[in-house]
Amino acid sequence: MTLMQRPRVLLADDHVMVAQGLGRLLEGEVEIVATANDGAALVEQAQKHRPDIIVSDVSMPGMTGLEAMKRLKTLGVHAKFIFLTLHAEPRLASEAMRSGASGYVLKQSAGDELIEAVRAVAGGLTYLTPLITRDVLLAMAQPDDAQEISLTPRQLGVLRLIAEGKRMKEIANELQISVRTVETHKQSLLHTLGAETTADLIKFAIKHGLIPG
Repeated sequence: MTLMQRPRVLLADDHVMVAQGLGRLLEGEVEIVATANDGAALVEQAQKHRPDIIVSDVSMPGMTGLEAMKRLKTLGVHAKFIFLTLHAEPRLASEAMRSGASGYVLKQSAGDELIEAVRAVAGGLTYLTPLITRDVLLAMAQPDDAQEISLTPRQLGVLRLIAEGKRMKEIANELQISVRTVETHKQSLLHTLGAETTADLIKFAIKHGLIPG
């Protein structure tokens, strides 16, 4: 990519209208080479088009954005990732940055901020939304064994859907996993968070910004 070329971007979001809106927002700033609506499609399209930058949601059916990023690295696709998400949880953002993401932007503040993030990342910099920068830097400064709670992207996805009131079967359908796997994740969440009931999980999700309070 030369200085005169627009960065080639792949957009990934499980909501088609969101992806279309992002495309219009970035029009004239980048070249959109492809879109994907789940993690598997993201991996497939990234291998096919080899974009410079991937703008992806974190939570998607089948495979999370973080899982897709890690998968692409093992496949030799080293596109720079900007995560655009509703999740303001500092630990999730810090995990994304630790895992190699170049940017993290909240959907609520997308607009010009996403354009700013794309410009920064295209120029070899990293971009972290100012709304959570302080908390994320504090989380990243902690050694791994000092973090009291560490949830995987899949656990966070299950927790978010539980907190939204979804039933086990609905969660399984949305994440494209079995009901038994959802139940296993729920039991793991209860154990990891020291929770006893579903209500405790919901309180944790609200406290950490996974769903509105």
